[in-house]
Amino acid sequence: MARPLDAVTAFHNAFRRDLTRIDQAALRWAADGGAAPPDLQRYHFFNEALVWHANGEEAVVFPFLEREAPLLSEPYIQDHHGLDSAYERLHAAVGAGDALEAARATAAFKFHLDIHLSKEDHQVYALIRERIRLPEERGMGGTLSSMVPRERFPEVVSWIFPLLGPTDRQHLVEVFQMLMPPEVFAGVRGLVAQTLGDEWPALAAAVGITA
Repeated sequence: MARPLDAVTAFHNAFRRDLTRIDQAALRWAADGGAAPPDLQRYHFFNEALVWHANGEEAVVFPFLEREAPLLSEPYIQDHHGLDSAYERLHAAVGAGDALEAARATAAFKFHLDIHLSKEDHQVYALIRERIRLPEERGMGGTLSSMVPRERFPEVVSWIFPLLGPTDRQHLVEVFQMLMPPEVFAGVRGLVAQTLGDEWPALAAAVGITA
């Protein structure tokens, strides 16, 4: 059975995979010229999701970290500011139609993000998993989820599930079921089923719910 923080692992993996896709699109644009590839435009929603995630961490994850390991959270907050700057550089390059600068910007963005997420996985969340109690972990997961505006949640579902492997998909559905009221989860389950299409019955079976 998944723990609430397994949803964080799923989001981290989705961020990695989506930025890899965006970076590859920028590289193709720089190499081939012409119009910017459609996949490059994914950076808009990617960054919105990244900001929601970062806001949740700054609201509830880093305060817990500061309590357990004083002074450790500040470098991670600085990483978040660096990711904001990386997005702004990419946005400016795309807006200017500068394919070479866009490729440079996505490469830098990806390098920064990969290191940041790896540090979080192996230090921040490893420490939290070791020291947090389940009720507080549930509260932390709920706060992270609440950073997504309710009207944008369908976009998050349609964005994240195609980026995930089977284990992350299963864990994320289990966390949704754990944290959401049944009537809310029923709607989210429908969104996941719509997003995954023919892949949904296998996931539903793995989670133990009716497809």
